Amino acid sequence: MNAATQPPTITLTHQWLRELSRRPGPRGLVAVHIRLPDGEPVTVGRYSDREPARVSAAEAVQRVSAAADSRGWEVFLPRPVSRREVRHIRPVRQVNGWRYRPGAHGTPPCLCHGCRDRGGYGTRRLGERRPHPLDGPPPAPRVLLARIEAADARDDTAALREALRWYGMRRRGPLARLARLARHADPAVRIALVDAVAYWSTPGVDALLRELERDSDPGVRETVAEALVR
Repeated sequence: MNAATQPPTITLTHQWLRELSRRPGPRGLVAVHIRLPDGEPVTVGRYSDREPARVSAAEAVQRVSAAADSRGWEVFLPRPVSRREVRHIRPVRQVNGWRYRPGAHGTPPCLCHGCRDRGGYGTRRLGERRPHPLDGPPPAPRVLLARIEAADARDDTAALREALRWYGMRRRGPLARLARLARHADPAVRIALVDAVAYWSTPGVDALLRELERDSDPGVRETVAEALVR
């Protein structure tokens, strides 16, 4: 963190440590103290700002210090740091600060599919204890397969898409049993199939996406292109 832009309290200076320590590198976390001229161009803003302000280092100090709530603010130096600018390097440990986002302590976490910390500590137990009304723990694979077969038999495309939506919340799935839906007459079902399997680690997903990349429907091709980019 830029030494010139550190807020005047230990709590705010180290507020990011708890969140950063959730994903430490192979050698842990270290703090690098640097010194910059007051006129050095930087960007400053809260972590959620889409376009942080481009100001001088001195102005960044003033904005962070004057903020009603300095939690979640960050300063970026849009260039490499030279060795001569480094003043001190020291190991740091998780001491205080917020996790996930400022103000999250005491607030029940959102367990929707978009917010869920998949694979995080305690996530599975938390999802079982407080299931989301729409994105709760997905049904067992055999249950979903039975739903897909029944919906396909009665040509219920809405039920097919709903079952595929649940499959999209898993990391792997029975790709061989679902691949036939790539030739379903309804392009909405084929789009739902792409959304469901795009992030699976099951072997054969790439080949299926490449097949659907040549689909006759432009909506299917666009969905595949977006999935491949992500």
